[in-house]
Amino acid sequence: MANKKNSHTPHGRSCRPRSRQEALKRLYDLLNFKDRVLITIDPDPDAIASAFALRRLLWRRVQSTTVGIIRPVKRLNNLTMVRLLKLPLVPIQEKSLGNYDKFLLVDGQPCHNDFFRKIPYTAVIDHHPLAACGEIPLADIRPDYGATSTILTEYLRAARIHPSQTLATALIYGIKTDTQNFERQSREEDVRAFHYLFGKANHNVLRKIEISDLALKDLNYFREALENKTVSRDRIYTHLPKVPSADILVILADFLLKVHDISWSIVSGVVGNTLVVIVRNDGYRKDAGKSIQKAFGAYGSAGGHKAAARAEIPLENLHEAVIRKTPLAYARFVRRRMST
Repeated sequence: MANKKNSHTPHGRSCRPRSRQEALKRLYDLLNFKDRVLITIDPDPDAIASAFALRRLLWRRVQSTTVGIIRPVKRLNNLTMVRLLKLPLVPIQEKSLGNYDKFLLVDGQPCHNDFFRKIPYTAVIDHHPLAACGEIPLADIRPDYGATSTILTEYLRAARIHPSQTLATALIYGIKTDTQNFERQSREEDVRAFHYLFGKANHNVLRKIEISDLALKDLNYFREALENKTVSRDRIYTHLPKVPSADILVILADFLLKVHDISWSIVSGVVGNTLVVIVRNDGYRKDAGKSIQKAFGAYGSAGGHKAAARAEIPLENLHEAVIRKTPLAYARFVRRRMST
């Protein structure tokens, strides 16, 4: 294990490893054969693929490795991915954390979610903008990368592990979704990882996953979103009073950005007891992550990339900001905060 004095910055955050070989060595040094490891994720394709790549890296190096999800998988593409690739995901609760010795996080950071904040992580591997999340023994965070799946593909290559067809299919889908087929921020390493995985993946399964996007009932949300839309200059806003998951908000935000002369799409909705705001933009001289953090950081978790960002705000945090608890009031709150 790296000397503590040399492995952390003055701000208490682990220095980023200089190479994948160094990162891999530090990861292995932090674990032992008796460890029961839990990899936690907020399940989207990049997170799921990265978690199973990390699980493969730990094979025969720890006692057990579990991939735990903090919320159910509901989006049809993701359900199809999990089903066709037979990926074992375990829902986790706070009371079950005592069953594990070490905790790892991929495609996220502890301050991104209230559940993550409760966990003492040994390692975090991510590609989102660096946030002040406290001291972590190994934090390999590379915000210039388009996908965490790219980082984990480099780990596999550094370990000289050839991914199975199942793992390669998951990783290539993770790269495709988080770079939006290389239309969002990405770099040469993402292209290299995609090229390396391309010949190893099952493209019939990949195609099936990609086309499994919408259920018939989801079309009702499109109608509702269009009826509720408001356009201000190059921004389109819409709010859905109640949705079963944030996945439909993501689909709508991506869809509305396709409208001519629209540079920003801001889609909000209430999921359970949480107001979720999804922001997309064209990425040209804009920063969705900074904008959403400025708008909603004081109320809940908020952040993301230049072209894609997300906020999750417990409704109880909006007692003073939103006096009347109506869909129109929440929609106006989002527009007001995103206009300042």
